[in-house]
Amino acid sequence: MANIKSQIKRNRTNEAARVRNKAARSEVKTRLKTAVASATAGAESATEDLRLAVKRLDKAAARGIIHKNQASNRKARLIRRINSLTASDS
Repeated sequence: MANIKSQIKRNRTNEAARVRNKAARSEVKTRLKTAVASATAGAESATEDLRLAVKRLDKAAARGIIHKNQASNRKARLIRRINSLTASDS
């Protein structure tokens, strides 16, 4: 355990950021899974779910939770996956 005052404060802020980032990453994963599931099921809300997933990825990248290139790569993979699912259904 640190005994320097500034490091004790820094540990507190790091922990708060870690929890916040963990929640955001978890939500991104949830949105991605929801988008894929709704596209697989052919639900009417598939386009809305995709839009929300892309929005969450962009938000996470803007806040520095994930790198902007990582967000871009994930969006590309997600859209390619959903397009292949919807193309095979039609």
